Amino acid sequence: MSKPIAAIVGRPNVGKSTLFNALAGEEISIVKDTPGVTRDRIYADVTWLNQTFTLIDTGGIEPDSKDVILSQMRAQAQIAIDTADVIIFLTDVRQGLVDADSKVADMLRRSGKPVVLVVNKVDSFKKLMPDVYEFYNLGLGEPIPISSASRLGLGDMLDEVAGHFSKDTGEEEEDDRPKIAIVGKPNVGKSSIINKLTGENRVIVSDIAGTTRDAIDTNVVYKGQEYVFIDTAGLRRKSRVKEELERFSIIRTVTAVERADVVVLVIDAMEGVTEQDAKIAGIAHDRGKGIIIAVNKWDAIEKNDKTIYEYTSRIRTVLSYMPYAEMLFLSAETGQRLYKLFDMIDMVIQNQNLRIATGVLNEIVTEAVALQQPPSDKGKRLKIFYVTQAAVKPPTFVIFVNDKELMHFSYVRYLENKIREAFGFKGTALKFFIRERKGQ
Repeated sequence: MSKPIAAIVGRPNVGKSTLFNALAGEEISIVKDTPGVTRDRIYADVTWLNQTFTLIDTGGIEPDSKDVILSQMRAQAQIAIDTADVIIFLTDVRQGLVDADSKVADMLRRSGKPVVLVVNKVDSFKKLMPDVYEFYNLGLGEPIPISSASRLGLGDMLDEVAGHFSKDTGEEEEDDRPKIAIVGKPNVGKSSIINKLTGENRVIVSDIAGTTRDAIDTNVVYKGQEYVFIDTAGLRRKSRVKEELERFSIIRTVTAVERADVVVLVIDAMEGVTEQDAKIAGIAHDRGKGIIIAVNKWDAIEKNDKTIYEYTSRIRTVLSYMPYAEMLFLSAETGQRLYKLFDMIDMVIQNQNLRIATGVLNEIVTEAVALQQPPSDKGKRLKIFYVTQAAVKPPTFVIFVNDKELMHFSYVRYLENKIREAFGFKGTALKFFIRERKGQ
């Protein structure tokens, strides 16, 4: 089941990033074993009272003009309304209630989404509580006083946030239809692919990048099997700041990827694979989803006998951290190879759910260890006691060793490659956890 989503909305300098980092903790640090993934520090997983949710920081742009600030605030609020299950509306007790807060509060109130009103920088509850009461005027209920910097009041705030999630928990659990997120930069043909598959113009298609406004779910039946395609919303064209556009793109991608079983990254064959494609792919990789790279507009490329090889090599180089991803060259316009997508999706989902018996798994690992000795340090050698598969979607393995410090990520990668050689796991990431067993 997908994790619920909470978005932090607020004016510049009210402490959004401080709050985000306080809640996210180590989740936002760059993971060492995934080289080449550029991570934007705007989303992280947070757990509170056994409820895990995805936290999104919509902040980041701080324009000088006060008029622009208001439009930015509206854009942020709209993103939160479109994508989040709960909105954390952050205000600043030191600056007090300002006009921009009131205007955004109007939007949030009309949205019907649960809003948790939070007043930040309340370093002394005793001294500053009279100033907090002013925020009742926003009409969003009781303001919760916190201090992100001092970690005060965060528990009360999270109780309120988690309380809104629990009402919705379990709704999606019985829906076992495969969910496929179509992601990629604007104007690469995401909506065209879905329209071709459904045979009708369910999604607005235009040459103007960003014509798809919100994430849209489309049911497609193929050979008796029902699939749910999630078309990620395009970017709002009125936004003119490049960094802001990219940030909003990432927010929408995260929310779609979170709900999906398989992610189809659409790349424009005319443009080739780009750095932004790598960022979007990194989100799916990070989330352990099944991944298919669909190179669209393949009919428009002049080809010779080496074209596919050259394209494949270029994509594998840029997306080197996910060599397991499946690849398909297609054309949404002509329908070329489009329906092969379903066979690939089925295969990836099967691999996502593949479970290996512990005995068989340990035979492969024992053989791998015999072929290449584990690393050692200062005379102490790594011992691998045994390996077991703990979960599926993605397949997750726990390796029990004598000393975690000796387990270099390159040796984990070596074991992963041996497991893939034996069992395939095409199209899906594999997760590994290292645990110590003392006294053996």
